[in-house]
Amino acid sequence: MTELATLYTRWLDALAKERRASPKTVEAYGRDLGHFLRFCSDTGMARGCEALAQLAPADIRAFLAARREAGVGNRSLGRQIAALRGFARFLERETGMRCEALFAIRAPKAPRSLPRPVAPAPARALCDTELVEDGVRAPWIAARDAAVLAFLYGCGLRISEALSLRGRDLATLEDGSLTVLGKGGRMRAVPVLPQVRERVREYLAKCPYVGTPDEPIFRGARGGPLSPRIIQATMARLRGALGLPSSATPHALRHAFATHLLARGGDLRAIQELLGHASLSTTQVYTAVDAHRLLDAYRNAHPRA
Repeated sequence: MTELATLYTRWLDALAKERRASPKTVEAYGRDLGHFLRFCSDTGMARGCEALAQLAPADIRAFLAARREAGVGNRSLGRQIAALRGFARFLERETGMRCEALFAIRAPKAPRSLPRPVAPAPARALCDTELVEDGVRAPWIAARDAAVLAFLYGCGLRISEALSLRGRDLATLEDGSLTVLGKGGRMRAVPVLPQVRERVREYLAKCPYVGTPDEPIFRGARGGPLSPRIIQATMARLRGALGLPSSATPHALRHAFATHLLARGGDLRAIQELLGHASLSTTQVYTAVDAHRLLDAYRNAHPRA
């Protein structure tokens, strides 16, 4: 087990440094592998590398059945299988032992749900400082939240990407572009609309904290880094004000960015670059969203539909 624990730590380190996986991905994969190794140890199936390589497909299915009984859904089970296979490849590379059982079973299919973007009118309204202002919090906080939401809808950023922006990014932002470090350490250039720049200028003019090039642009009420939960709470409040469904989350603004671009004739490959997707197949889901919207319009408007 000591050797296995060492390999476990080295694998997580390789995920972060070689594969450049995000900290949350490393954490999730480490947790998934930890569940599996504890299950193998508790059931006596495997307590070392050699025993792990001798596992049968039935052993893997027993683990998946136990996880399903614990309430884990197909999507999470699929991620666990991906984590275990990743560790198995690392194990083979480091020790020469191959766990064939992990590659002999099929991961459960996860239901593919379409993104649920915010409609254009409420998406624009969510970036309005006057709407975000609730009369309770300081005006600079309302300006801050409006600026973050403007980044999500106007630039298609993930919330983590928006909150990771630093003072040094302001120079290129004023020139109408932004370099973003996304998932997997992939860099991409994103154009910044004048409306987004205006929201940022409004926020910076009101913000009581003077930042440095290495400090985050968006600050919490006490001056520390802004938590994503604050933006999620603001979005939940605005949902009620605008009568939006529960699917209207901060990430839904990123979906809206892609869907609205596609609806106005945007090139799918260009949208992939703007979103920072590694694969075009990830971006293609938005074509289904747009087709679904067109069919709804046809059914609701055509006299013979």
